[in-house]
Amino acid sequence: MRAVVMSVCVAGLLVVGARAQQVDGSRIGPDGTAYVTRVVPVPKTISPEGQKRLARVVSDAAVPQTLEQRRTGTDKWQAGAGLQAEKIYPVHVESATIAGVPVRVVTPLTVAPGKRDQVLINLHGGGFNSDSGSLTESVPIANLTGVKVIAVLYRLAPEHPYPAALDDAVAVYKELLKTHKAKDIGIYGTSAGAILTAEVTVRLKQLGLPLPAVTGVFSGMGDFSRVGDSTAMYALEGLSGHLAPPQAPGTDRAYTGTTSLTDPVLSPLYADLHGLPPTLFITSTRDMLLSGTTILDRAYLRAGDEVQLVVFEALPHAFWNDMSLPESREAHAVMAKFLGEHLGR
Repeated sequence: MRAVVMSVCVAGLLVVGARAQQVDGSRIGPDGTAYVTRVVPVPKTISPEGQKRLARVVSDAAVPQTLEQRRTGTDKWQAGAGLQAEKIYPVHVESATIAGVPVRVVTPLTVAPGKRDQVLINLHGGGFNSDSGSLTESVPIANLTGVKVIAVLYRLAPEHPYPAALDDAVAVYKELLKTHKAKDIGIYGTSAGAILTAEVTVRLKQLGLPLPAVTGVFSGMGDFSRVGDSTAMYALEGLSGHLAPPQAPGTDRAYTGTTSLTDPVLSPLYADLHGLPPTLFITSTRDMLLSGTTILDRAYLRAGDEVQLVVFEALPHAFWNDMSLPESREAHAVMAKFLGEHLGR
């Protein structure tokens, strides 16, 4: 069991209390701050592999990391995890350039005649400052859909703040429109890539370009101006590891730059979302972006768009990058089914 102490302010600030005693308790302060102590057992509602992951002992201490260290570590992990993914989901992977933007081209070993004109664009995760998914988020989907995936290696922050990544993704899409019909193109992403997927879709609508056939927002959000509830409760690994207080909106401008946090492209929650493509939203109950994903899903629903929301049990942010989990294979299957079924319509 693990006891969790949280002090949650409705304004979006968080103060983490001392190490919890093994008791349950809750107190609401005069300003609405919730001081919560909970003993949270590892649930039996997930796979044995998932239970083992949740039971890992991870230090709560903050471990400072330079951007160079983060990128080096992420690149090393992504390369290794990508090879793992290819053992489960065999594909061909090549490097290329589209519209001046570097990409990874992930192609199924065999492509059915009816799918040769179809393509999926993956916008990888990594906090906008590194690549934590161009392989692990592309390889399974290419294999399971039987459709080529173009993973966009967009420019990274802080050297290239918004709208650099957006512009790169739009440039790749526009180039693909020269050889593909919009109904044969889909866009999806995880975490930062999920945020970028919604941003790109709104931007394409602004430009009056044909919209893709389908999009996937996998653990994302659509509002940089407010902090979601789950961000105050969960760290990157859910209830494990260091939980930093959520920063006040606008504190970290590495990605957003000088753009207004309520700009309708940067924060699609403020955009006209009517008429967007069918969209699959995926998150999990210990995902730090659980709130952001479900809030954006509801905004699409209010706009009358076709959406499907899938929430997995207990697992942390973007767990599907862990190829050892049965839930990851299930998530990949859900993603591939939705994306594949909406292409070519």
